Amino acid sequence: MEEIVNKVKESGLIQMDLADFKPKKQLVTFDLKEALWQELILKEKDFRAYVKDFDFSVYEGKVVAIICSADAIIPTWAYMLVSTELSKRSIENYAQSVDFVAKMMIVAEIQKLNLEEFHDGRVIIKGCSDIHDPAFAMTELVKHLQPVVKSIMYGEPCSTVPVYKRR
Repeated sequence: MEEIVNKVKESGLIQMDLADFKPKKQLVTFDLKEALWQELILKEKDFRAYVKDFDFSVYEGKVVAIICSADAIIPTWAYMLVSTELSKRSIENYAQSVDFVAKMMIVAEIQKLNLEEFHDGRVIIKGCSDIHDPAFAMTELVKHLQPVVKSIMYGEPCSTVPVYKRR
């Protein structure tokens, strides 16, 4: 009986799955709406008391998007006050939308790649993946790898679409 040979492995192609760049920490929100009077108005004294009494330990080990889901005008210092309390506890936080923070987390994971491992490599980025905004993740990955790789393809080894080839 003939030995089965993995031709993909022998080809030197580097397969990448976007799921590998899925953020390791959970993304949660701190919604300022909960501290507003009638979900409309921020009263400074009440807001400061709310923040002072809030148990921020529930966010430990997570990334927090500080948002306001109510249609209210929120002064910038309110976001700063919440961020200060989270930062005191070394909790990563951003005064941005959940979508934006999720994208930032993906970029952070991509930037952890050791580019030396991809020097002159031929990379295939798998097409199907369970990740927030795959088009965004793919373009960020391409921008990160392009300066060092020989080529980038999209798809599976049996059926790839060329994306980039160094001249």
